[in-house]
Amino acid sequence: MKKLLSLSLTALALVSFGVQANDFPNKDKPITLVVPFTAGGPTDRVARDLSEAMRKATGANFVVDNVVGAGGTIGANKVAKAAPDGYTLLLHHIGMATSPALYRKMPYDTLNDFEYLGLINEVPMTLIGRPTLPANNFKELATWIAQNKGTVNLGNAGLGAASHLCGLLFQSAIKIDMTTVPYKGTAPAMNDLMGGQIDLLCDQTTNTTSQIEAKSVKAFAVTTTKRLTTPALKDLPTLNEAGLKGFEVSIWHGLYAPKGTPADVVAKLNKALQASLKDPEFIKKQQGLGAVVITDKRVEGAEHKKFVASEIAKWGPIIKEAGTYAD
Repeated sequence: MKKLLSLSLTALALVSFGVQANDFPNKDKPITLVVPFTAGGPTDRVARDLSEAMRKATGANFVVDNVVGAGGTIGANKVAKAAPDGYTLLLHHIGMATSPALYRKMPYDTLNDFEYLGLINEVPMTLIGRPTLPANNFKELATWIAQNKGTVNLGNAGLGAASHLCGLLFQSAIKIDMTTVPYKGTAPAMNDLMGGQIDLLCDQTTNTTSQIEAKSVKAFAVTTTKRLTTPALKDLPTLNEAGLKGFEVSIWHGLYAPKGTPADVVAKLNKALQASLKDPEFIKKQQGLGAVVITDKRVEGAEHKKFVASEIAKWGPIIKEAGTYAD
């Protein structure tokens, strides 16, 4: 009798969960979008713009939850351990792919503890220098760096930040090590660059365009394979055409759900995401940030996962060669 009762309760639970999945999303239950970085930053802005677009696409309310710490791994782990019902999602940037190499101990498996929902956008980066730097173009900059080995300072916004990753790739590409100077965020790094306390910084267009326009810094190149169309950046060469063949780095954002989220819920979330990426208002806001909204196959979960796996393979050796780790 006890065995029969146990089976009945299990069946009832499965039926109840199936009903919830079929009725997803429940308009009376908000969907929490976890952002593993501080409010007001580039990733947070993407999340809030996407939340509004997905609200229109689903009719559900979205709540942004900033869970900060350990280069984004605390927030990501919260989602990995959340109930797989579609009501807790993660919006993360390139750190999703670099954390496995940056951290000795990971509380989750990047490729196996999440359902991949789709890539959202890509943000180009720019290589900039202090205004008093003697170089005025990338060729002159490369010569100056070579002549000043051991004394060039390269700032970044902290371990795992976009500027840190770009700096690692840049040093690897030119085969010259620099003195890296980590800051607690982009703002203090930018202030010291403009003040001449550091020499170089490689960061997202969302953080550098206004300073380039104001000529508060010197701009040398962009990190995309094609030149940008933004008025303030359109005359900058790509690092690829400047001589660093194959150099390409951009900061991307993707959307994830906990592993085990029902297939029909994942499908509904992906459909809502794809609708959001075509929303004119969302596209306009992203363009205002210097971001490019994804339109290729990476908006699908399977292609998104393949892309992240390729990024893990790309960044792992670079990070390990630099000897950059965190506990």
